[in-house]
Amino acid sequence: MKYLILIYHETGAQRPRPNCDDLRRDRIRAHLALTDDLAADGEMIAAESLAHPSQARRVLACEGGVATIDGAFAGAHEHLAGFYLVECETMDRAVERAARIPEAADGLVEVRPVLARGGLEM
Repeated sequence: MKYLILIYHETGAQRPRPNCDDLRRDRIRAHLALTDDLAADGEMIAAESLAHPSQARRVLACEGGVATIDGAFAGAHEHLAGFYLVECETMDRAVERAARIPEAADGLVEVRPVLARGGLEM
C-alpha cells in the first residue's frame, strides 16, 4: 500500500538554536540515509523538498477564469516542507520509516494512506 509521509516546519520566527549549521547537516544526512534505505528496500516511490511558502500561489478557479493569490494559506502554524511517497506493507511499517525523519522528534511528521485509484476504499 502507498503512504504519503508529510513533513512540516513551524511557520514564523525560527527558534534560536546553538550549532544550527551542525543541526542542519545532521538532518540532511538523516534524510539521505533514509532515502538510501527506502530505495534499497524497494519502498521508495518519490521524495521531495518544497520551496518556502512565500513562493506558493493559491489558485481560485471560477467560471470566468483563474485567479491566484501569492503565498500559502494564512494563519497556519506549520507549513508543508516536504514529503516521501512510499510503498509499505503496513501502516506500522510506514510509521517506523517516518520515525527516522528528524522532524518527527518535534511532532512535525504525518503518515497518511494513499487512496486507491478505483475508489475511496483503502
